[in-house]
Amino acid sequence: MADIGFWGLGSMGMGMASSLVRAGHRVAGHDLRGVVLDGGMDVAPVDMDAAVLCVLNAAQTEDVMDEIVPRMKSGAVVVACATVPPDFARAMAARCDGAGLLYLDAPISGGAARAAQGDLAIMASGSPAAFDAAAPVLDACASTVHRMGDAPGLGSAMKATHQIMAGVNIATMAEAMVFGITQGISPERFMEILPSCGGTSWMLENRGPHIRDADYTPHSAVDIWPKDLGIVTDIADASGIELPLVRAALARYREASAAGLGREDDAAIAKIYAKQAGVELP
Repeated sequence: MADIGFWGLGSMGMGMASSLVRAGHRVAGHDLRGVVLDGGMDVAPVDMDAAVLCVLNAAQTEDVMDEIVPRMKSGAVVVACATVPPDFARAMAARCDGAGLLYLDAPISGGAARAAQGDLAIMASGSPAAFDAAAPVLDACASTVHRMGDAPGLGSAMKATHQIMAGVNIATMAEAMVFGITQGISPERFMEILPSCGGTSWMLENRGPHIRDADYTPHSAVDIWPKDLGIVTDIADASGIELPLVRAALARYREASAAGLGREDDAAIAKIYAKQAGVELP
């Protein structure tokens, strides 16, 4: 049994925190919106074996670290799950090292349903000691832990690479569905046929029903993608890589956010394609 502080109780974080409670750990959950999960203990930073940061971005990660790092006991581990630039992860790891703490760069993937089941994939990097200290968190929250190496930042680099595939895939699915509508193919027929064909993907099968059913409950919001694909393009700019598909998808996500769709499910990017094509979605 470990004493764990958990920051960020969104669709992914609440599932992870609940998985930790289910595994028998004492958990104190905190959220910037004021949502609090009581998992059996009011865990003060000085008592924590681990602090899990499943917040939105680098700024929120740093805000939480400003609060907890000076107060955590030596040898405790910070498990940072937000999608952030690799350089930021390296800087936070150095900060923890200077405070006698361990740091695991541990971005997550899998969606809200898998988070609630403790079935996530985690792309993690950090020292062997960090992995050992974070084992209660990893065991409770993930079915797959990809150990990317000892150097912080490699986990975040892998997550950025993953987000290229995921973000472009959602945009491509939306573009294809709207194209189909212009040709007389209904979203229902699209979702009946595509999952059995070679052009399918996990993102198509997961997000396509949201459009078909006109359900834009934000399991993963549009506003995630200007941030995440923005991280990708910043890295690409520094490395001299073009990434034209990423930039095209990013422009559409930014357009969707500017149109007031930012807090809707990311499948709502289809509304931008539909408007341009002059067709109506369900």
